Amino acid sequence: MEHDSHTTWEFNGSFYQPSAFLMRGIPGLEAFHHWISIPFCVLYLIALLGNCMILFIIKKTQSLHEPMYYFLSMLAATDLGLVLCTLPTTLGIFWFNNRRIDFDACLTQMYFIHILSFIESSVLLAMAFDRFIAISHPLRYPSILTKTTVIKIGLTIILRGTVSLLPIPFLLKRLTYCGKTELSHSFCFHPDIMNLACADIKVNIFYGMIALFSTVGMDFICIVLSYILIIKTVISLATKEECLKALNTCVSHICAVLIFFIPMIGLSMIHRFGKNFPPLVNTLVAYTYLIIPPALNPIIYSIKSSHIREALFRALRRKCESEW
Repeated sequence: MEHDSHTTWEFNGSFYQPSAFLMRGIPGLEAFHHWISIPFCVLYLIALLGNCMILFIIKKTQSLHEPMYYFLSMLAATDLGLVLCTLPTTLGIFWFNNRRIDFDACLTQMYFIHILSFIESSVLLAMAFDRFIAISHPLRYPSILTKTTVIKIGLTIILRGTVSLLPIPFLLKRLTYCGKTELSHSFCFHPDIMNLACADIKVNIFYGMIALFSTVGMDFICIVLSYILIIKTVISLATKEECLKALNTCVSHICAVLIFFIPMIGLSMIHRFGKNFPPLVNTLVAYTYLIIPPALNPIIYSIKSSHIREALFRALRRKCESEW
């Protein structure tokens, strides 16, 4: 039975605000939501187990207590947060057709989704900086990226994401909404909520663009610059084997950057400029942005990092021996 039949409104003079929004599954495929939920459950399970495994292995393996793996644990924790933000509402729609989400709950979910996305962007930048120092200044690496420095970087990343997005929920709460209450996704997204308002949203658009370009935009530019400097260093290495070995340490990170930034940029562009795009395209890009990176990142790092792989095999071997 649907839980979305009525949405009440709060009225205060000329100010209108819905008590709830209606989320949306995959447009045109509502009859198949139960079947569609199966691959989503698989992806969520991979993301939850994979990222928990990464965190567990790094915590328990003393040899992995290095800056590179500290940053990887930050990435895994962020991916876990993103999964936990979207899982209840997405599976709620697929399993129970529960489309309704309270207005304040929607703003809270939106805030944490955007914070965690900004944090992931910053963590990827920190990982690019880590690779640049390791390849370009290997002798100074231990003295530059000390444990204290890594902690400071982590705290700065969290503070930056939290503060830069703090005004967004308040900017949305001040708007007047009327008519439509249906969102485009099974989660709450800032441009999606903003476009339902019938008030002037210029301030929201301007602040959203400033926040996006000053954080994620700058992160992406700095990541690209880091790799330009890394390539410049690698080219100067004496042998081809040294070049390949140096570049091989960056493959996992490059994959993580691509699977995060490409769908994120695509979703932002669709929301701002792609009004004529089919709703299905918008939905698929959104799910790719929020579900695929958390599921693929632990797989990529487990395959490409021999240290993670060896630590995982040791942990499995110890568990098998203890059971026997």
